[in-house]
Amino acid sequence: MRWTKSIPNMFTQGNLYCGFLSIGFAANGQFNNAAILILIGMMLDSMDGRLARMLKADSQLGKELDSLADVVTFGVAPSFLMYYTYFYQFGLLGLAVAGLFPLFGAYRLARFNIGSPKQSTSYFIGVPITAAGGILALLTLFGNHIPQIITTVIFTALCFLMISKLRIPSLKEVPLPKYGTIVTLFLGCLLFIIYRGTYSSFPYLIYIATPIYIAYLAYRFVKRGKQSKQQ
Repeated sequence: MRWTKSIPNMFTQGNLYCGFLSIGFAANGQFNNAAILILIGMMLDSMDGRLARMLKADSQLGKELDSLADVVTFGVAPSFLMYYTYFYQFGLLGLAVAGLFPLFGAYRLARFNIGSPKQSTSYFIGVPITAAGGILALLTLFGNHIPQIITTVIFTALCFLMISKLRIPSLKEVPLPKYGTIVTLFLGCLLFIIYRGTYSSFPYLIYIATPIYIAYLAYRFVKRGKQSKQQ
């Protein structure tokens, strides 16, 4: 069916919408919610490319849309979160420093997009903006237990690591049972939110995204098992 071709793009736009909501929650002082929304964006981002390959719906439009969504959700949203939680005390200078993160991230994405199509899928050149934004979200979520100087150092290091030439192992070739990093982090953070008693104010998007992602992982696991038996 033709409509199935648009499913991956819907997940990509969901990723972008999570970034927008994260910025709004951060501006309203709901930092835990803002961080969790970035992690939900990670879930959706991990699904769109795989769904595109499953449905044979790869397109140039989808690739460009994915990059634009990543800049917002894993570049702009984490930088606003860092500003409102850490850098606000430095005034305009803090805002300028926080704004460096999406600049480095956008450059990293552009460099990736024009890279050779023969580039190895076993590693990335530089830290992906998705991982960098997710790390900042986790640092903010558990910020009460981490000294601000450590967060600042990690923030600065991630900016430069994104545009570095370091080879970062990719999870694309890792079997799905081991590809639980994102869902593990997400569920851990969800339990943290419930433990702190803030779940009542959390956006209902979490109750939609979580079962969809778990169902998707289960489907991939079953499909991989069948393929292994056939081989």
